Amino acid sequence: MYIGKHSQINDYEEIKQFIQHNNFATIVTSNDVKPIASHIPVMISEQDDQLVITGHLAKQNELVQTIEHNAQVLVIFQGPDAYISSTWYETEDVPSWDYQSIHVYGEGRLLNHDELVSDLKQLLNHYEGHKDDGATWDHLSEDTKKQIHGIVGFQVKVNDIEAAYKLSQNRSKQEKVNIVKQLKASVNQKESKIAKEIEKY
Repeated sequence: MYIGKHSQINDYEEIKQFIQHNNFATIVTSNDVKPIASHIPVMISEQDDQLVITGHLAKQNELVQTIEHNAQVLVIFQGPDAYISSTWYETEDVPSWDYQSIHVYGEGRLLNHDELVSDLKQLLNHYEGHKDDGATWDHLSEDTKKQIHGIVGFQVKVNDIEAAYKLSQNRSKQEKVNIVKQLKASVNQKESKIAKEIEKY
């Protein structure tokens, strides 16, 4: 993706934290005819200091046929975004759009049954483990567990990362104050969230 000179993020820990908190991702591959994409929750971990992304897809999903041995799987993570009006600037200029987006590329492979079960356990523990009656793997009935036969697990070992935070870094201090004020006044939750991110930069 195109990354402007003010927008590039290189801090690995920041990138890792961002994708962990924005883990409803877009997975993109190709079937040699056209790009294919799906939107799914994923888990992020590290193996030997390398980021690893795991998840699962319905067996009927076209992506399943394009992940194994694919060295160019793209996974996109996005944060909040918002329109930035040029009326919030000190001098006339064009409007813009602020956003946070991270693209990771890596080699894909399909998980075997045991690996898929292990990944599902981690996923359920992450979202349900803190509840007394949480729907963790151990709390599911055998009939419910049989639904695993309708899905396929996958893994992407990350070998390249592109990270862009376009957060009005090129605007003056006063303009950023104006932008944040306007965004925080909005009833749109995304605009309120990105206002907080702009304040950090």
